[in-house]
Amino acid sequence: MKLHHVIEAQQFDPATLAELFQVTEEMEGVVADGGVLDYQKRVMATLFYEPSTRTRFSFETAMHRLGGRVISTENAAEFSSVAKGETLEDTIRIMNAYSDVIVLRHQEVGAAKRAAAVSRIPVINAGDGVGQHPTQALLDLYTIRKEIGAIEGLRIAMVGDLAQGRTVRSLAYLLSKYRDVKIHFVAPPLLKMKQDILDHLREHHVWFTEETELEKVLPEVDVVYQTRIQKERFGDRSADYERCRGVYVINQASLRLMKPNAIVMHPLPRLDEITMEVDEDPRAAYFRQAQNGLYVRMALLTMALG
Repeated sequence: MKLHHVIEAQQFDPATLAELFQVTEEMEGVVADGGVLDYQKRVMATLFYEPSTRTRFSFETAMHRLGGRVISTENAAEFSSVAKGETLEDTIRIMNAYSDVIVLRHQEVGAAKRAAAVSRIPVINAGDGVGQHPTQALLDLYTIRKEIGAIEGLRIAMVGDLAQGRTVRSLAYLLSKYRDVKIHFVAPPLLKMKQDILDHLREHHVWFTEETELEKVLPEVDVVYQTRIQKERFGDRSADYERCRGVYVINQASLRLMKPNAIVMHPLPRLDEITMEVDEDPRAAYFRQAQNGLYVRMALLTMALG
């Protein structure tokens, strides 16, 4: 199956997800063998207007493992012609002449759709503001499947900055494609999940509840998906940020409330919302989750470059 643009989680149906995860498993073996030279004549452009560690480096490592080449800018807003006023559309048209696939991170919701509209080569959305982060959601789903054994019947708590968190939005869209999933949204009132996601879940008959107390749901769930309170999304609302930060912290006391086979996930980076003492617990899956990002992104590139 060939992919073209990867823009939003909604575009993936269960059959495509199953094939993607099968290819992802194959990519784990490719990495173990040191990589392949299948794409030595292909070039990937990473065009990032916002900071990134895991997404950017995992995509670039993925392309190198596949034998391809990478052209990149660390801060496209400053170190490209955007600083001179060039539009996103014109930048994408230019990159079409230099590369075979574009991985785009942008601060504006909908930027990936705008880029795809003018691009003849695949555009992969690596995060667009507070909109979506579909490749993160795909690696999250793969991690759940690998760690828990199944997605159907899952009980998950999404915790923290749900209003401004693109990762939880994308993951909620993907989870709505599976049966008997129950989602606990745990957030301060200022950061609760937005109505469009709740409406989508209702439309697809997905059970969910909105909570403010994390301890109440910890014994019930298979996955705790912790997120960072994102200071950069608050702008000049510093008082609101201070009210929300530190409300939910996963620590040893939290682990004692959780099921023995439950896992803790986090899209990273973390600040103080998961204490370092949790890292030693086998239920701490967030670093394995980040590793899975390499395999999933290798699979996405092979399906896009085909």
